[in-house]
Amino acid sequence: MKRLHQPKITDNINWDLIIIGGGATGLGTALDAASRGFKTLLVEQADFAKGTSSRSTKLVHGGVRYLAQGDIGLVRHALKERGLLQQNAKHLVHKEAFLIPCYDWLSVIKYLTGLTLYDWLAGKYSFGKSKYFSKKETLAMMPGIKEKGLKGSIRYYDGKFDDARLAINIAQTAVEKGASLLNYTKVTGLLKDGETVTGIETEDAITGVKASYHGKVVINATGVFVDEILHMNNPNSRKMVRPSQGVHVVLEKSFLNSESALMIPKTSDGRVLFAVPWHEHLLVGTTDTPLDEHSLEPRALKEEVDFIMATATSYFNRKPLEKDILSVFSGLRPLAAPTSSDGNSTKEISRDHKLIVSAKGLITITGGKWTTYRRMAEETVNLAITHAGLASKACITENLSIHGSIFVEENHPLAIYGSDRAHIEALIQENQALAQKLHPSFPFTEAEVVWSARHEIAETVEDILSRRLRVLFIDAQAAKDMAPKVASLLAKELSADQNWETEQIETFNTLADGYLYHQSLK
Repeated sequence: MKRLHQPKITDNINWDLIIIGGGATGLGTALDAASRGFKTLLVEQADFAKGTSSRSTKLVHGGVRYLAQGDIGLVRHALKERGLLQQNAKHLVHKEAFLIPCYDWLSVIKYLTGLTLYDWLAGKYSFGKSKYFSKKETLAMMPGIKEKGLKGSIRYYDGKFDDARLAINIAQTAVEKGASLLNYTKVTGLLKDGETVTGIETEDAITGVKASYHGKVVINATGVFVDEILHMNNPNSRKMVRPSQGVHVVLEKSFLNSESALMIPKTSDGRVLFAVPWHEHLLVGTTDTPLDEHSLEPRALKEEVDFIMATATSYFNRKPLEKDILSVFSGLRPLAAPTSSDGNSTKEISRDHKLIVSAKGLITITGGKWTTYRRMAEETVNLAITHAGLASKACITENLSIHGSIFVEENHPLAIYGSDRAHIEALIQENQALAQKLHPSFPFTEAEVVWSARHEIAETVEDILSRRLRVLFIDAQAAKDMAPKVASLLAKELSADQNWETEQIETFNTLADGYLYHQSLK
């Protein structure tokens, strides 16, 4: 098999930092390290953001629920990072209005008080002031909300973004700063000198080529897979993470018929649920289910989907049915493992990140959330500098623009590309055939597939339809419909034969069946 992208890496480089894991934390760490001038290598076993980092609720937020738990410091730091993300990725991070419907007057007082504190903690990074709206005003802003018993709502502001696309843009920025990034490169072992970790052994998942890389420090940023890397170093090491599953369902936007998002502050089991307008659809989630195992493609449990649908029914005027689910997807959070024998409650597990020296030459970072990825990366590189005796260089990412960052018209179909929009439009000018849509119900064009293949490190049909264009996460059947055209375009870019095309389509269709709700339960 051939690759579309194969970075040329000179043999015998002694890397300053080798990072394992191409999600938000690993990519952020690669960008931080490279921007300080360190020789940086990142390897990812699949596509960038294949796991948790493409499966979030699409929120850039300070954590309203953490405020309720009294974690003021965590909220303040997250609100600052929210502001920096909007500043540095203008094309992807946007202010979003959230409405909390109130069905009793005590809730009005409680939530307005708490959110006023939330606004105050944001300081100069505030997205806007929280405000009470009457029943009539609430129904005007969100016609799909359940009217019976409604007293009014509290509106507050947070951020919304496209997680996988931000990951790709961070990867591009890291490469621009000098980092070398390898996707579809699985770590099969650690290189050691006595008790010191000195590098990694890898195998290319596409070509089968094996390689070894030496570095002054190895960063384990593999999310729910951190224990696998730790066991390579010490087979007897204790588990560091316990995965928790979060499920989302996607519906037509008409169920709420609003540009505002809905925040349900307390569900039947005490959790928070969101309904967020995203790519002209409605994303509803999430759950919080402790699991004993992990995978790159976790599957929703029926009880999780039932919980989301039942909660939505309690707040929507129109009851969503199973047939209305366009896509269902699951993500795993790498929560710090509980130390007691009773590890069933995710409420007892830390949501904040954990950064430790796992062995000489091996640092592990896990936990946290997308909003604070930059701060986590800064702390990780700072520890690497100290631990490995690297030259002390200051972090510069607070004011570092991410690839593509310009102000854009949000409603333009190419807005998510930011400054790259002009290049995609130029492709269409060169070849008008590339202006053809991939599907009549979506704005995506053939030019975007070609662009992603040439400039966004995409290797497969899944990479395109899952994480570059997001169709699999929005409407799984539409994604299946697009797969043959995408495979044909990719095959042309790769100079691949018909067998490759057929294999790609079959592989993708099998994957997509897991996002179709009725298929996924078989």
